[in-house]
Amino acid sequence: MLQQVHGHSSGSDAQSRASLRGDLQDFLGGEAPLHQLEDLTKVNPVTLETVLRCLQARYMADIFYTNAGCTLVALNPFKPIPELYTPELMQEYHVAPQPQTLKPHIFTVGEQTYRNVKSLIEPVNQSIVVSGESGAGKTWTSRCLMKFYAVVAASPTSWESHRISERIEQRILNSNPVMEAFGNACTLRNNNSSRFGKFIQLQLNRAQQMTGAAVQTYLLEKTRVTCQASSERNFHIFYQICKGATKDERLQWHLPEDATFSWLPNSQRTLEEDCFEVTREAMLHLGIDTPTQNNIFKVLAGLLHLGNIQFATSEDEAQPCQLMNDAKFRRIMVLL
Repeated sequence: MLQQVHGHSSGSDAQSRASLRGDLQDFLGGEAPLHQLEDLTKVNPVTLETVLRCLQARYMADIFYTNAGCTLVALNPFKPIPELYTPELMQEYHVAPQPQTLKPHIFTVGEQTYRNVKSLIEPVNQSIVVSGESGAGKTWTSRCLMKFYAVVAASPTSWESHRISERIEQRILNSNPVMEAFGNACTLRNNNSSRFGKFIQLQLNRAQQMTGAAVQTYLLEKTRVTCQASSERNFHIFYQICKGATKDERLQWHLPEDATFSWLPNSQRTLEEDCFEVTREAMLHLGIDTPTQNNIFKVLAGLLHLGNIQFATSEDEAQPCQLMNDAKFRRIMVLL
């Protein structure tokens, strides 16, 4: 117990601090085993410095998942690591007698949650909270979890059930490109930053087979359409239609090749997320047919033209501002 006497620490307090410093030096002095600690609760002493040093050592060893008790800490590698998310690895965690004995992974969390549903006589909803700051990898983690459940919860016996399960799986996976195209943007910290929150619900029957899914979105950053910070971009979909539209579609949507739009900053940058065909294909899988897509893209093109409209300064604040002469033609195109 720490004691304070006349503003000075007692002898036991000083001894405790000296002991803590000794433990800290001993722990940090053993650089070799730091990356082998798979649970942050096992570091001794548990301090901010020891935890960060442990995570840093594992990161340098290309180990990006670490347990912290019942919580999984995920670090963004900022590089593709396909071997970390293969279907074979999913099956390994799925069939393991005790997945928690395997190396920490997002599949461990997914499998444990799935088994919690299976082990209960009366099914009880299970929830996984994916939390972190911008660029931490929340979107990627959610995507991995959805793919994991699409694989392990799709083991039907009949051909009809198999066909239904495949369709559900495809729709679940194709919801990601659509949500990211319309809700993600390039920011200073993340090229594919989600500008909205989402609650994803996967629905299972009593045989633990996937029968449906629902996504609820909230808090979309709508102001980004009209105002973007310096060096940031608008939502991906605006760049996709400008870079990926065919010649005929450009004529139909009034998007000439040399057009510039004030709501489309940093359009010279080319990102992986600018792939228009991926979004269109995903929309088809979700049941959004080509005519409906064209109507959506017309509205998006109209928004870009609206962003170029300028108003003349009015001398009388009580009177409405008039359109600038060069903006009248743009307004006509938007109305068309």
